[in-house]
Amino acid sequence: MSLFERISDLSKPPLIVAELSGNHHQCFETAKRIIRLAAECGADAVKLQTYTADSITLPSESEEFRLDSGLWAGSNLYALYQKASTPYEWHAPLAEYAASNGIPLFSTPFDEDAVGFLETAINPEIYKISSFELTHLPLLVRVGETRKPVILSTGMAEQEEIKEAVDTLATNGCPEIVLLKCVSAYPSKPDGFHLRSMNTLARVFERPVGLSDHTLSHEVALGATALGARVIEKHFTDNRADGGVDAAFSLEPKELSSLVSQVHNLHSALGSETIGRTEQDGDQLRFRRSIFTSQPISKGQLLSASNLKIVRPAIGLPPKRWSELMGKKASRDLEPFIPLKEGDWID
Repeated sequence: MSLFERISDLSKPPLIVAELSGNHHQCFETAKRIIRLAAECGADAVKLQTYTADSITLPSESEEFRLDSGLWAGSNLYALYQKASTPYEWHAPLAEYAASNGIPLFSTPFDEDAVGFLETAINPEIYKISSFELTHLPLLVRVGETRKPVILSTGMAEQEEIKEAVDTLATNGCPEIVLLKCVSAYPSKPDGFHLRSMNTLARVFERPVGLSDHTLSHEVALGATALGARVIEKHFTDNRADGGVDAAFSLEPKELSSLVSQVHNLHSALGSETIGRTEQDGDQLRFRRSIFTSQPISKGQLLSASNLKIVRPAIGLPPKRWSELMGKKASRDLEPFIPLKEGDWID
């Protein structure tokens, strides 16, 4: 089953993607360890980011190229991206290593050349577009031309920008698009996520939806699952205490395992839209109430509230027959504490 087929299969839980990002500390063995742990924790796929400092910004030291707030305040963009980037020569061996651990690997390209590289190096079955690249239409044209499905993150985007991005991908050959709700703050706070807008995304664009989540808790991902998310993306690290560019908003192994378990359990609980009892309810039906004799009743004696009672278990006549029975004559002698049955009275 392909990744997009899995995303589209509503009988399956959401696809959980572990984002490696820059948490490898420029160490190949650390990257491999994070991938192995992601697989062991139950993630369905692992994702890289494909860029170089030169492909994403300019080597300028001016103030415009320096972050003045947030997690990376004071950092120069070029230096930050040098530190966070995943070396291109790692891509193919990491994809092979992921496959050997039973988990597919794909990536987020940040420029057109990165798309060509990925097609040759790992031939991913699906692409991810970052929130920050949603307006990078030349990139979207190139990704669309691969004719592969795309997961498009919509953080910061207005509806018209999302429409332009979707149209650009679709008209250039992209067969399927998944739209991710995202807050492009690092880390994000659950407050103000506006998860209900996922429903609007799904309705307006008639596309599957999901969540790119930069919080460290599970509530937002679980809420998104309840609202029908088909993809849950979380940054992942082997150890937050070791630092790393994105470690501050990345889950550790125990947290990812917990998330996978809770998302699967919640999806299982969603079940069908049909109103009615569940299979689990079946064994409990006998603990409803039914009509029993509460006193000995002689043949011909009138049935009344003094000799009948509505009690558990539900092995006699249902309580809705109570009024019908009042004042009827017993058709036979009835012992106390037995369920009333059809034919035990005379009309």
